[in-house]
Amino acid sequence: MDERALLLLGILKVQSQHGYQINEFIERTLGQVTDMKKPTAYAILDRLSQAGYIVVHTEQEGNRPPRKVYAITGAGERLFFDLLRAYLAQPDQPSSAGGIALMFLDDLSADERVALVRERIEKLEEQIARYERAPKHEHSLGVDVAVERQLHMLRAERDWLVSALLPRLERGAMEATGEVASAATQR
Repeated sequence: MDERALLLLGILKVQSQHGYQINEFIERTLGQVTDMKKPTAYAILDRLSQAGYIVVHTEQEGNRPPRKVYAITGAGERLFFDLLRAYLAQPDQPSSAGGIALMFLDDLSADERVALVRERIEKLEEQIARYERAPKHEHSLGVDVAVERQLHMLRAERDWLVSALLPRLERGAMEATGEVASAATQR
């Protein structure tokens, strides 16, 4: 089980919900913290159901189509607390596509490296601005803390890129240009 199971179990721990409610809550309230998509949520709900951590029943109101309602079981609550304790106590292992791409900077020209890192900084600035505009959730310290953490992580990456990596890449680009210029004058 992963953090997405923790998220879904945590939502169901508060109250039983149908799939649309769960996805709406994730999108509306937790969109700053997770990018889980509807198909992923339903697939995880199915796995949790098959494992006995949640139960599913169908309900129908009036002429509306039937819908599945998900509820957490006792085993699901135990799993929720086990996952909560495990993830809260362990630091995240930062791995991302952007982090992996940094490993291969040498495969790009010096100018392209600088341009792409500047683009990344601009995109981080946009993300930071979105997080700064996120409304506070007075009734839920946890959601605010998760958004705050994400904001600090984005700012830390931006600050590292601006103060450490970009100057280093710009020096490399200038040196590469200087090397080309001095090679041309030696001919």
